[in-house]
Parts: sequence; structure tokens; C-alpha cells
Amino acid sequence: MTSTGLLEVENPSELFLSERSNSAPGSAVFCTVEGTRPFLVEVQALATRTNMTMPRRTALGVDPNRVHLLLAIMDKHLKLDLYAHDVFVNVAGGIRLQEPAADLAVAAALLSSLKNNPIAKNYVFFGELGLTGEVRGVNFPELRLKESRKLGFEKFFVPANNRRHLKQESENPQAQWLESIRDLQKLI
Repeated sequence: MTSTGLLEVENPSELFLSERSNSAPGSAVFCTVEGTRPFLVEVQALATRTNMTMPRRTALGVDPNRVHLLLAIMDKHLKLDLYAHDVFVNVAGGIRLQEPAADLAVAAALLSSLKNNPIAKNYVFFGELGLTGEVRGVNFPELRLKESRKLGFEKFFVPANNRRHLKQESENPQAQWLESIRDLQKLI
């Protein structure tokens, strides 16, 4: 909305990623699908040590219960001491993510923050995490990859289970096929 009326937003992904930092730990890009329209958003996470007996857990733009679930999965399968960290998760731009496909991006942002290691700016993540640590397939993987490439992203962290839906990507070295959360930890 402008002073002269509504203007068309031709590419919402550019709007949500325009202020993304090049070298900040705790930032990952996720390709979401709303209806049939894919667009990219930045997922931010901050994990900081605390001396409090009850660490803080804050989530904006994602379901707080989902964040608690992801923290338990990461703590169990990656042997992290998340019980000693305050954790804050935010989806930049005020977007509310409803799909579990954002799990992998949230986990990547958290790992990046914990290790104080920035994720490369041209990486995209999508995949659901199961309680046993597996990375589960998601809907519309081809749409997500197409939109990501259109915006210049070059490396994709995707569920191995989606490989059968993406036969043309099967041998693509840009695609990192993840079977478990442990695979993600090795790559970040």
C-alpha cells in the first residue's frame, strides 16, 4: 500500500529476503508453498547460554509447540545441551508458517547459531523432521526448487524421500539428500 494506492508485488520472496545479512549465524532460507504459490522466507534463530533453571523458548512465525518438538529431537539425536540455552526463533517479515516442511530450516538456523557458523547465502532448506530424527518428504518439492533457482539459490537441502519425485535432480550435486538430522549436522 502506498499513498497512491495498492501496488503489485511481483516477487514476494525478494521482499522477505531483501534485508538478509550475508554473514550472520542463525539464518536459513526456507521455501514455503501457500496454496500453489511458492516463496522464500528467512528463518532466524538465536541460541544463547543461560544460567536459569528454566531456559526461555520464544517462537514468532512458527508454532511454539513445534519449536519445542524440534529442540527435543535435536537434543536427543545430536547430543546437544539445549537445556542450557535460551532459544528464540523468528520468521522475518511477519510471515506465519503453518507447514511442517519448515522444520529443516529451523533446525539449520539453530545449528548455525549454536556453532556460531553462518550458512551460505545461496542455500535453501525444506523438510519435516520426525521424532526418530528422520527427514521426511514434503509436498511440492519441484515447485520449491524451481522458485529457489529462479531467485539465484544454488544449493538445496532436501529430504532423501523426495528423490523419487525429483528424478531429474537425482544426480545433481547441488542437491543434498538428507535422511536424518545427523546428515544436516555434518553439513553445517
